[in-house]
Amino acid sequence: MPNSLTVAIIQVSPVYLDLAKSLEKMHHYIKTAAEKGAKMMVFGETWLSGYPSWLDHCPNIAIWDHEPTKEVFLKMLKSGVEVPSKTTDQIGKWAKQYKVTIMVGANEVANKKGNGTIYNSLLLFDPKGNLVNHHRKLMPTYTEKMLYGHGDGVGLKTVDTGFGEIGGLICWEHWMPLSRQALHNEKEIIHVAVWPCVFERHQIASRHYAFEGRCFVIAAGQILRVSDMPKELEMPDHLKDKPDQMMLNGGSCVIGPDGNYLLEPQFDVEGVLLCEIEDLDQAYKERMTLDVTGHYQRLDVFDFKVKDSNYR
Repeated sequence: MPNSLTVAIIQVSPVYLDLAKSLEKMHHYIKTAAEKGAKMMVFGETWLSGYPSWLDHCPNIAIWDHEPTKEVFLKMLKSGVEVPSKTTDQIGKWAKQYKVTIMVGANEVANKKGNGTIYNSLLLFDPKGNLVNHHRKLMPTYTEKMLYGHGDGVGLKTVDTGFGEIGGLICWEHWMPLSRQALHNEKEIIHVAVWPCVFERHQIASRHYAFEGRCFVIAAGQILRVSDMPKELEMPDHLKDKPDQMMLNGGSCVIGPDGNYLLEPQFDVEGVLLCEIEDLDQAYKERMTLDVTGHYQRLDVFDFKVKDSNYR
């Protein structure tokens, strides 16, 4: 197994609520990152096809039977990703073509007949083109509860795609202690943390995760501008005349298993962010002093189990 890894965080905006055009853009950046030597690529939370930042900015969305909000929800459904589908097949083909590992967040539309629920999901593809993990966010955060269903425990696992065990959590799942422990127990070497934006509190959570789990953390933020927001919704006065202002300004970074940055937070930057992890064995070295899956877990005192049954 290689002892180094070049990671690319794709900190660019999707084509908001347009799955086909977002996939075209995704392919461009996969190709660009591969040409730069990246072997693993990460796209942020619900990158396909856009994080619903309007939940926290647009007035009147919580009014009962608000037609503009329902129109935007319909757009989310129509631009959502079914799993599996032609969309996931295509991403798998790109992973195989460029021989890379891809992790991407998606607005997932359940493909059971009659199901209108959207899930905030995280998809992992290996270099052979296989979709090897599919995690649904366990608990939508605050205003997200208007849009997303509750996930399950099926995706609380890691997969070795050639560089050690890889896992991921979405946003405030990083403040769910048992979710963290579930992945720590899976021998995680590389952890992907996807956020809307990796501002200070999210930086703290990401660094804490790296230190606690003694793993590398790839924290991926989003880029979204006022001009990306759905035209059906009214913008607040302070944003109406600022189409180029970033509502989400990135902050992506890479953190080592000692909690220190390998790639400092990158704010207000759009593009491919590269980071070379030079010594994957550092994750094991750091466990001499702290191993929450071993001598710091104390199974003689505590008992822990993940219920991975699901309703998919």
